[in-house]
Formats: sequence, structure tokens, C-alpha cells
Amino acid sequence: VQLQASGGGLVQPGGSLRLSCAASGFAWDYHAIAWLRQAPGKEREGVSCIRRTADNTYYADSVKGRFTISTDIDNRTVYLQMNSLKPEDTGVYYCAIDMDDPKCSVVAGTKSPWSYDYWGQGTLVTVSS
Repeated sequence: VQLQASGGGLVQPGGSLRLSCAASGFAWDYHAIAWLRQAPGKEREGVSCIRRTADNTYYADSVKGRFTISTDIDNRTVYLQMNSLKPEDTGVYYCAIDMDDPKCSVVAGTKSPWSYDYWGQGTLVTVSS
């Protein structure tokens, strides 16, 4: 399994960014792919997660209505569209895959992020004026 995250950068509050995660070597139909973040001095947390179909998407309360996760199966890429960004969204964002998280429990905080099986290298998002 290989994951390659990109798209981070510096953006002003209220701005937008789209993160991409190129993923290969796993079964898209069955496994959860998540975006997680780690802010300075804080624990890593689940932000959003998707199973293959668009009906199976999950979001942390802090990003609901602002972030959208989606997949491009043909290009084997998962996106995280982030709108109305806030300074508290600042952090390193990772894409990760778990072979045993059918309900994307990492987003609800009931499954440890560290239990995820495969990780991309992270991309830094800084929201600041």
C-alpha cells in the first residue's frame, strides 16, 4: 500500500484548500481511507473518512459543513476539500488506511488513529492572516 498526500499550504482564515491523497495497493471497496490531522501540541485526530460509496462519509463535528471528502476511483485519489478554514484547522494532515474500521470510528474518536495500518507522509496546512 502506498499513500502520497499533497495540497497543503498557507491560507488566510476563510480561505479554501484541496488536499489530495494518491493511493494504491488496497481494496477500495472494503477499506476505510481517512484524513487525520495533528495540530501543534495536540493529539492526532480523525477529520474525515470515506468508504467507497459517497453514502459512507464521516466527519468530525469541528469540520462538518466545511470539509468534503470524495474519491476519484479511476485515478485512485481521495480528496479533502476544505472551505471556510479557521486558524484551529492548522496542522499536518495525513491520509491513512485501515483494514478494520468499517464505520470509520477514528472520526468519532472511538478508534485510535495509531491503529491505522498505512500512512502517507503528511502535508502541512497553515491557516493564518
